[in-house]
Amino acid sequence: MGKFFDSDSTRSFFASFSLKHCVVGGLASLLLSCATLPIEKMQSHNYSQRIKFLVMHFTAIDYERSVRALVDEGGLSAHYLIPERFDPSYPDDELKVLQLVDENERAWHAGYSHWQGRDGINDQSIGIEIVNVPKCHRTTPYQSELINEDAENSTARLCIFPDYDPKQIELLVNLSKQILARNPDITPTAVVGHADIAPTRKNDPGPRFPWYQLYKEGIGAWYEDETLQKYWDLFNQYQPGLGLVQKALSDYGYGIIETARLDQQSIDTLSAFQAHFLPWQVTGQPTTKTAAVLFALLEKYFPEKAERLLARYENEKRVVEAPVIAMKHGQIDQLFPFPEDERSTRELVNDRGIFKAYKGRGEIIIDNKDATSADIYINGQQLNIDLPLKPYQRYQYSLSKRTKDEDNTLRVENVQPEGASLDIRIPYPVLEDKSNQNRRKFAKVDELINQDIEDGFPGAVLLVMKDGKILKHTAYGYARKFADGGAPLSQPVPMQKDTLFDLASNTKMFATNLALMKLMSEGKLNVNVPLMNYIPEYRGGGRETRLVKDLLTHHAGYSPQVRFFTPDNSLGEGFYSQNTARTKQLLATKVPFQVGRNTKRMYSDTDYMLLGMLVERITGMGLDKYVEHEIYQPLGLTHTLFNPLRKGYSKQQFAATEIHGTSRGGRVDYPNIRQYVLQGEVHDEKAFYSLGGVAGHAGLFSTASDMAVLAQVLLNRGGYGQTQVFNQDVFDQFVKPDDGDGSFGLGWRRASNGEIKWHFGPYASPLAFGHTGWTGTVTVMDPEHDLAIILLTNARHSVIEEDEEGHIEFKGKTFETGKYGSVISLVYEAVLNKK
Repeated sequence: MGKFFDSDSTRSFFASFSLKHCVVGGLASLLLSCATLPIEKMQSHNYSQRIKFLVMHFTAIDYERSVRALVDEGGLSAHYLIPERFDPSYPDDELKVLQLVDENERAWHAGYSHWQGRDGINDQSIGIEIVNVPKCHRTTPYQSELINEDAENSTARLCIFPDYDPKQIELLVNLSKQILARNPDITPTAVVGHADIAPTRKNDPGPRFPWYQLYKEGIGAWYEDETLQKYWDLFNQYQPGLGLVQKALSDYGYGIIETARLDQQSIDTLSAFQAHFLPWQVTGQPTTKTAAVLFALLEKYFPEKAERLLARYENEKRVVEAPVIAMKHGQIDQLFPFPEDERSTRELVNDRGIFKAYKGRGEIIIDNKDATSADIYINGQQLNIDLPLKPYQRYQYSLSKRTKDEDNTLRVENVQPEGASLDIRIPYPVLEDKSNQNRRKFAKVDELINQDIEDGFPGAVLLVMKDGKILKHTAYGYARKFADGGAPLSQPVPMQKDTLFDLASNTKMFATNLALMKLMSEGKLNVNVPLMNYIPEYRGGGRETRLVKDLLTHHAGYSPQVRFFTPDNSLGEGFYSQNTARTKQLLATKVPFQVGRNTKRMYSDTDYMLLGMLVERITGMGLDKYVEHEIYQPLGLTHTLFNPLRKGYSKQQFAATEIHGTSRGGRVDYPNIRQYVLQGEVHDEKAFYSLGGVAGHAGLFSTASDMAVLAQVLLNRGGYGQTQVFNQDVFDQFVKPDDGDGSFGLGWRRASNGEIKWHFGPYASPLAFGHTGWTGTVTVMDPEHDLAIILLTNARHSVIEEDEEGHIEFKGKTFETGKYGSVISLVYEAVLNKK
């Protein structure tokens, strides 16, 4: 049988027989015979070539290992492999192109990829692997400030890219020309690198790949120098927004999502684009040169897309932002002068206003424009002002003889001559220090706190203010009692009235909430829209439905906290981060919800971490810079800030917190744990380790005096002196009771009807609001009594006791002073009892 089949004539016979008489076996033989099937070719016009893309790679390994990976093992392949002459593992004398997979078959070279609206590039491309071996190094853990230390374009990664062998490129040019001739659907912009189709995973063929040389040989795309110059000149006048650049990259072919922020996908995509078309400036940043190159390419290859993008560019240049509401320079500060231009038909409601004052205090400032006289009344009494008024002069008068406590009225009439006008300003009330006059009134308060100090409580500062006067401001005990290691100091450091405290969760109110109230007053924030309106990447897993208000009321569904700072957290090592940028990425895109929206109120630090990010996104500033420069400094507050040790303060100015760092007396351990006495460093681990000391939920330091000014801002419903922080309408929205639970406002805790006496005591009015902080701080503002109580303690600067079941407790929190309610009660009694 073997001899028979060895005969050429026999093989020819059987081949002929098969062609003439072959049939399809089984049931199909009844239907179809290849000897009788009539086939006539009629070419359709509706088709295209399967191959759309030509993809360039470097191997990153030598020839011998490349063959093993692409031919023998590893599950990878390419259509062609081009070796390098100077590779010791290459066995031949002359370079030659190796075909590994037929062009008509699918090679596995692209992986997960996208280009020009198509995914699965393996199915539509020819891949060429070129032996070229960069040398890459990474930083050690915890040294990088990047979102992803493993990212190809991370600055935690240093790569040295070698030149390509000129002989390789000569072979590549010839091979590419042949491929393009065989596959006419591969357009110039469809000749790409692996990094172009998978920028978040790959950086090959690298910045040394000679794309321009290939272009001059008729392979691939490039831009015209004159067009580049045109766009560079244009964009240097007005730089395109990041969202527009992202859209332009997408229109060219990249698989990038428009988020209008420089996220990791943008850095990766920009790096890939620059490596291809701007290899002398691979920064991952949306520079004007990068945008100019991108638009020059679009104009050359996709002119209609370029035209649409340019129209958008011009519109964005002309966009008039939503008018920002001007903030006043006092509680009465006519943005439109008296007499009012927009007048009601109810005549007696015009040219009138109401302002808060205290009896015997206050002033009025009149900026005259062109009036010679006017009648101005305070509480119905006419002011005696200089007449005639001089044009463009300022007049200031004391209101001490006409003001009363609480609400006062202003009326302006008879501004002469007709058509003349003037501006009137009445500043907000400011504090007076009368603390030396009320020592006996607070004797019981002093007795309780001093007894606690004698029994072992560390220290406190108490400030009480009522009716615009500081009635009490007292320091108790010690700012620091223990040395590093835990031994008691032989001479404890006394507490001072100006000692700074770690406010812990009072940060939520006196940094983040005040910032949000200010932004809302200025028309820059709407709490009733989804958070993703401001943080576009906050999407997926139900995030699109979460309103800003849900975070403020702790209704978003987040668990109380994510312990990012330790690998041993409940969500796993994937949520471990001691890196600010990475933590923010996890917060915006990864942290899961524990319960559904509005199903259960869960007090959560995550809510306020996201709200802190919201402030940063709206303002374009760090949370610390925004509140320090835009809120505290205009109020004259210089001791309220984040990261104070980096801003000129020394540890000795602060109340100490935990004795053994954050180790709970050595019971806890994780990377980089602090084990020394904390002083001037935010205690909260998430804020310190995972967010660089600046977080929406913790990190703020302040003194009782500075806190008193902020409390008066709140009692004034928006401002202090000539500085307005927020308007009255916004204040009312933030402090009003939340539906379903009157003990919550927008962020603020409320006394409601005595629901949380441990915080507000039994005497607080239903209008009282405030907050507490884990380190031992509590604030109470009670508008009905025009009263504020600020109790700052370092209760956590105490030994830790452990019960038989292993539960631990800071001894400082077992004292009445550390539990707040009793001190608050005694303060109310001292203030409200008339005797």
